[in-house]
Amino acid sequence: MVRSIIPLISVLAVATVGHSAPSAPGWQFNLKQELSGIVALESIVVSPTLVLWFDRATDDPLQVNGHSAWGALWNLETNTVRALDVLTNSFCASGALLSNGSMVSVGGDPSGFPGNPAIRPGTQAIRIFEPCASPTGEGCTVFEDPVTLHLLEKRWYPSSLRIFDGSLMIVGGMHEETPFYNTDPELSFEFFPPKESTTRPSEFLNRSLPANLFPRVFALPDGKVFMVANNQSIIYDIEANTERILPDIPNNVRVTNPIDGSAILLPLSPPDFIPEVLVCGGTQTDTIDPLLLTSQTPATSQCSRIRLDEEGIAKGWQVEHMLEPRMMPELVHLPNGQVLIANGARSGFAAVASVSDPVGNSNADHAVLVPSIYTPNVPLGQRISNTGLPSSGIARVYHSSITLTPQGNFLIAGSNPNNNVTVGPGIKFPSEFRVQTLDPPFMVVERPKILDMPKKLAFNKSFTVPISVPLSLARPGARVQISLMDLGFSSHAFHSSARLVFMNGRISQDGKSPPFTTPPNGRVYPPGPATVFLTIDDVTSEGAWVMMGSGNSPPTLE
Repeated sequence: MVRSIIPLISVLAVATVGHSAPSAPGWQFNLKQELSGIVALESIVVSPTLVLWFDRATDDPLQVNGHSAWGALWNLETNTVRALDVLTNSFCASGALLSNGSMVSVGGDPSGFPGNPAIRPGTQAIRIFEPCASPTGEGCTVFEDPVTLHLLEKRWYPSSLRIFDGSLMIVGGMHEETPFYNTDPELSFEFFPPKESTTRPSEFLNRSLPANLFPRVFALPDGKVFMVANNQSIIYDIEANTERILPDIPNNVRVTNPIDGSAILLPLSPPDFIPEVLVCGGTQTDTIDPLLLTSQTPATSQCSRIRLDEEGIAKGWQVEHMLEPRMMPELVHLPNGQVLIANGARSGFAAVASVSDPVGNSNADHAVLVPSIYTPNVPLGQRISNTGLPSSGIARVYHSSITLTPQGNFLIAGSNPNNNVTVGPGIKFPSEFRVQTLDPPFMVVERPKILDMPKKLAFNKSFTVPISVPLSLARPGARVQISLMDLGFSSHAFHSSARLVFMNGRISQDGKSPPFTTPPNGRVYPPGPATVFLTIDDVTSEGAWVMMGSGNSPPTLE
């Protein structure tokens, strides 16, 4: 039942997060499919109904044009998979959505694969998936032209993010395959589309060797970029090409591949949009020699948090702890501003069969099966809870992925700490083809609805949007949030470009037309695709897929 009148509620006054994980009827893991077709080690939502997956070029069961596929589209409505024909090896690539809505994947494995002579090296690859109007993905393809469309440098294990002009910044990586850490580094930044004919050298990437693969990078609301690699951090000014050194992660904790912790930019709230970054997991170690490391080396439970204004930088990192140690966790936004902590292992490291005592081929052991919820705005020591959260029953360790979907739940797939498809009895950490969702409690109750949404939203404008509100939520004092989200690109325990910006607004007296104000510019929310969610008392609507800004190709400032 829907009621058409609720009181005026200022979203600005209530754009805060709840104090605990939502209660009954409870969170649920649901198995959606036994066979994903490929191991979904990279994952990005590319439309309201489609998630794009990449794997490495191996013997995945899904076939395309006479060979195993390593790219696929997952249909969120039908729980089915459609193969994509990919030319270059996308293993350990990165990616993001551009200002015009195209998905760009960059970098990858330098090698081919036996039995598939057509595979081309991925290190300089640029893969483009243009906006797909088909809800099933029919007719939608990945475009590649390795001869004329490629990166300036070879990059395996790079990071990437969408920046203030809607283009892609690409960070670090290495040139050739190495078994564990970065022995052949690419110590530079570049952009797509290119901004200059050469790369930009980075002293930060040099200082953070050798455990600096997949740096954790975030676009800040002033247009600069925050970076974490190994145990070090900086703010990089793209326009001035300068690096500001920030405090190291406390207690010698290291957080980038092959010592994978995770990191997230916490929600940005008006009027000041002060950024804070949370970094969780990894381990304390003084050595990077894999023969001196073990699958039983404890991960750390440490989370470190820093506010990136002058006062916060002066105070440095604030330390708190997860409920358990985690190597290779992933941190993912909920639309209400909380953060899901999921996946990973209690001990060991990333990469495959390189430490002194791998478990099968896995460098990690003791998978963590129960996720937690992090609530940013409650007191230190009370922010992390797993009350009411179930066990997944499936180990999600190296080469797993997770993403929030436009439907409001989390799609979880992959896990493969092996060099090829490896399944069978007695294998503790096999290649994982089962697909699950983690469904928040609001998935089984009446939810608010966004009835209509403009296809494009301009910056610094006010809009009114028709909604419907269930009677159970239409009450005085209800806490209302409108979130604008980039759902990110999941790869190697990190969600590149993931972003949540709360929008200033309120619910009108007729309960159907909440006016809200979009972010002031593309520095607060880089121009490009976004998903808008309406949350009332932790009950979240399905998301509305929009284009934030003009939809022009990058670079664009509108």
